[in-house]
Amino acid sequence: MSDIITDGKTKVWEVPAIADVTAPTVTELDAGQQLENRMTPDGLAGFEPETADVDNTALSSTFDTRLPGRASWSNTQLILKKQSGTDEVYDTLVRDYDTHIVVRRGTNASDAWAADDEVEVYPVRCGQVSNNPPEANSVQRYTVPVKVTGDPEIRAVVTTAA
Repeated sequence: MSDIITDGKTKVWEVPAIADVTAPTVTELDAGQQLENRMTPDGLAGFEPETADVDNTALSSTFDTRLPGRASWSNTQLILKKQSGTDEVYDTLVRDYDTHIVVRRGTNASDAWAADDEVEVYPVRCGQVSNNPPEANSVQRYTVPVKVTGDPEIRAVVTTAA
């Protein structure tokens, strides 16, 4: 086994309609918008789950014990580079817009979607866009908070079935 380099190996798309988050189709994914080329290197933020502790210690216990509780995603956001002219991504990811963020890690970002691709699917609703403050030696950027609204599927597999 060898390490997986992440540079150029993360694909991120905004996909409006997915019937089954466990098995998105190539057709559904192709209908989405590519984001990774417009994202900053740190632009996929907060897409790491946190698991709450459930205290299952008994009165008779001599040490504390815990079980895994609810998983949650917090502070999930996309950080993107503003484009000159018409910026379709900026115009699409508006407050209260429901969509899916689909992430494929570990293979070339430029590769087309294919059956058996392993992906993460996050049903989200967009929050209010924030135009980031200007700074020296930087491109104009904006942040879109995305709230996870349903059970994400972090081990989905792409299918060809419609």
